[in-house]
Amino acid sequence: MKPYSPEPLTDFSNPVEAARLDEALRSVEAQLGRHYPLRIGSAILHREATITSYNPSNKEEIIGKVSKADRSLADKAIRSAAGAYKTWSRVPAEQRSEYLLKAAASLRKRKHEFNAWLMLEAGKSRVEADADTAEAIDFLEYYARQMIELAGRGRKELVSIPQEHNELHYIPLGVGVIIPPWNFPLAIMAGMTMAAVVAGNTVVLKPSSQTPVIAAKFVELAADSGLPPGVINLVPGSGSEIGDYLVDHPQTRFVSFTGSREVGIRIYERSAKVAPGQIWLKRFVGEMGGKDCILVDQDADLEEAARGIVASAFGYSGQKCSACSRAIIHQDVYDQVLSRCVELTNELKVGDVRDASCYTGPVIDQASFDKIMEYIEIGRQEGRIVAGGRALTLPGYFIEPTIIADAAPDSRIMQEEIFGPVVAFTACSDLEQGLAIANMTDYGLTGSFYSNNREHIARVKSEFHAGNLYINRKCTGAIVGVHPFGGFNMSGTDSKAGGPDYLFLFTQPKLISELL
Repeated sequence: MKPYSPEPLTDFSNPVEAARLDEALRSVEAQLGRHYPLRIGSAILHREATITSYNPSNKEEIIGKVSKADRSLADKAIRSAAGAYKTWSRVPAEQRSEYLLKAAASLRKRKHEFNAWLMLEAGKSRVEADADTAEAIDFLEYYARQMIELAGRGRKELVSIPQEHNELHYIPLGVGVIIPPWNFPLAIMAGMTMAAVVAGNTVVLKPSSQTPVIAAKFVELAADSGLPPGVINLVPGSGSEIGDYLVDHPQTRFVSFTGSREVGIRIYERSAKVAPGQIWLKRFVGEMGGKDCILVDQDADLEEAARGIVASAFGYSGQKCSACSRAIIHQDVYDQVLSRCVELTNELKVGDVRDASCYTGPVIDQASFDKIMEYIEIGRQEGRIVAGGRALTLPGYFIEPTIIADAAPDSRIMQEEIFGPVVAFTACSDLEQGLAIANMTDYGLTGSFYSNNREHIARVKSEFHAGNLYINRKCTGAIVGVHPFGGFNMSGTDSKAGGPDYLFLFTQPKLISELL
């Protein structure tokens, strides 16, 4: 097996690649409005009850309709996964890994097709969509290799003693419930699902109701790659109708969740309760957002810092848990950095992502649109809007990239997660105050520090409390295997997706000691 290396991103300045994407868009547009089934075991179930997915760039355009599960079908999915677990858990790790490698190869061949789905259902620009698809491929490739390595650790890690043979085996947990987010509906969904699967577990996948078609397409791809029935069971549905039921189910062994803080806390609490008939403590793996910042020193490369802030704040309209929503700038260079960020932001074009000239597209839906606009109004009261601040009169959910200057460190706009194209600026008098402001949040996911002062860099490495800390680069864009991703405090369980420890979360160590 060749060594893992990250999937290269597509160069859309190449006319050939641009033409291939345009062809994929036309092909996907011809499929809009189709009905996608549930997948429970070997059964493919079409139901009249559906979740309708809309294009956020054009809220009247239906992407597709996905069959919606009720509690009886959710129960059937859990039991199907439990039945499949009996055989799947005994499949050798090398063979389980092969399924991921096959799925990665298939996804690589269909990269532009999935890019097109991401553009239309999730509102991603072609560049952001391509990065999402590449990351999904990376997760499959990386976790396949990590599983093979993990399976072999029992033969080389333990201390030897005379007359005994000792091995530590990492065995799967059981049935897992996978609840992925809408903002990386391919990469995070595939990574969460297939990490659990390659470790020998079986899963019930409840995709986001905003992006269920992409999940249906991926599960179909996994099945076409030969993955046995029942290993992945697809049950779209509402959190209130089936989400709590799946989490509470006594046969659920673990819950893997990525999403909002409020929902994550609720799931964490429910998963900690022992249901009648349950004989284990459920494991919770959670990633729950952030209030990330970029801290700029007075002797930093100010142009690079400004570009890093704008890219981190407004890529995918700020709808990333790693996005920069706070910029903390040394007072001596505050005006200069702010001015340059305003210039760069005003150059950004917002619109339908099928237009290659658009830097970013819509926010995901009406609820997000309303929430973000409310925060912009709060920003008007708590600071000074110097760029953006308005909704655009287009058919989708479009909001201008917005910069709010002179915000107080403890203001709502500096403390609460917005999840949209809004970044607040504040000044600091020195590094000590800057670090205090950076750490003045309930979260601890990502952060960046721009400086040419090695002493300051050393201090920031020690004192900046974030799971992913970047020096002299933007705070978004973690690469699988390169930047294991996860955060502190209310950002979740610091699970480090795409890292060498991630698969341990879906296994339990079993020692076998034999007297010779």
